[in-house]
Amino acid sequence: MKKLKRIVCGLLAAVIMLPCLPVQAFEFTPKKDEDGDGKLDDMRLYSESVFMMDMDTGEALVQINADEERSPASLTKIMTAVLLLEHFDGDAEAMKAEKYSAGTEAFDELYGTGASTADIQPGEEVTAYDLLAALMLPSSCEAANIIALNISDSLADFAQMMNDKAAELKMEHTHFSNAHGYITSQNYSSCRDIAILCKYAIDKYPLFCDIVSMTEYTLGATEFHPEGTDIYNTNLLLSPYYDYYYDTVKGIKTGTLDAAGRCLASYCEDEGLRYLIVTMGAPMEKLAEDEQKGIDEPESLYADDEVYYNMLDHIHLYDWAFQSLVATDFIDKNSEITEAKVSYGKGKDYANLKPAEGFTRLWPYYVKMKDIEQKITVYDNIIAPVEVGDVLGKLDLTYKGKKIATVDLVSTTKVERSGVKEKVKIAKSYFSSGVFKTTLIIVFVLCAAYIIIYVVIAQKKYLK
Repeated sequence: MKKLKRIVCGLLAAVIMLPCLPVQAFEFTPKKDEDGDGKLDDMRLYSESVFMMDMDTGEALVQINADEERSPASLTKIMTAVLLLEHFDGDAEAMKAEKYSAGTEAFDELYGTGASTADIQPGEEVTAYDLLAALMLPSSCEAANIIALNISDSLADFAQMMNDKAAELKMEHTHFSNAHGYITSQNYSSCRDIAILCKYAIDKYPLFCDIVSMTEYTLGATEFHPEGTDIYNTNLLLSPYYDYYYDTVKGIKTGTLDAAGRCLASYCEDEGLRYLIVTMGAPMEKLAEDEQKGIDEPESLYADDEVYYNMLDHIHLYDWAFQSLVATDFIDKNSEITEAKVSYGKGKDYANLKPAEGFTRLWPYYVKMKDIEQKITVYDNIIAPVEVGDVLGKLDLTYKGKKIATVDLVSTTKVERSGVKEKVKIAKSYFSSGVFKTTLIIVFVLCAAYIIIYVVIAQKKYLK
């Protein structure tokens, strides 16, 4: 039943959200039963910045320093991928037919730095499709620069293209200075901005989804690599050969730098729902507390030399979402919840109001509905005629001081206009108005003046 309700929520989300408008980003604190005793504690997340969203509604589910400007490391390459896809309008066959190469200008800034590579050489001709795969799977920095130099005039011009696209997508906390992210100077973004970029790429380019979901790929044969080059995805959530495997994750990209920590963007599709997570700033080294855990549990991932805390965060967040979030009905659209006073009504001076639509959204089962506050606002000075469906008020849903949504309240009552009531009302309003009082004073003054003049004239006649 819970699964069915989630699927229904996913299918109806777009319709539901039209009349029920989220007022501001609303997020939850993920909970986890750490000790198995039924007590829910705040989930431990290792990343310093986190943003998780429901991809179907665009709603934020989890936000921790989501707008903090940080080095995105190789998450930068997602923008490079988007610009390459736009250059070919997402056409895979056209990308397979076009070959790119570059001289040392694509490699000079990378030599001796330890930057990730797909072993592409200066002057080696590689298809645009293969460059995209090299960019997104092993996170090839030279592929990023080769792409940049072939679809723009220079590396600097390409960085400007990246920033122009970021501005178009309203990535407000982002600035790119290079195509690969290995150089951190003036190259920053935020988890929310990278999520905006990822959702754009996923929704617009099926080829993007195909590439980022690959676990491995073989680049085509070239003069330098006559047997091709095998490349592997650094996102271990995709591979069943690793402890981090999560079978419903579809991609997207890792990023690792000392200055950035471990970063990760991923998305997941299951049970009719799609979630997207971007994290930055997870620890690079295994924590001291996990050294002993590795000794105690030699078969666990903690026994490895490296622990990928960024991937653990994504696993825990997806588990939380699928186990804790259920489609919850907040409003019954068929229930009349208040009435509005109507002036000049024929036989009626009120109209019953109900929500224009119901409101359903994903909600943690452990957050009680009694904590949701409803504030009803009925508009003033409603005058007949009123038709069924006229918007006469609004309903605000609030949780802990934050508005979840605003829903229109519409009339279920038809109220015709009364001509007699209108005339009586107008008459009453006239006699109590300032205009009437002013008119009365003027008439009184004129009458008094007339009487005085009359008396003066009469006295003159009498004296004669």
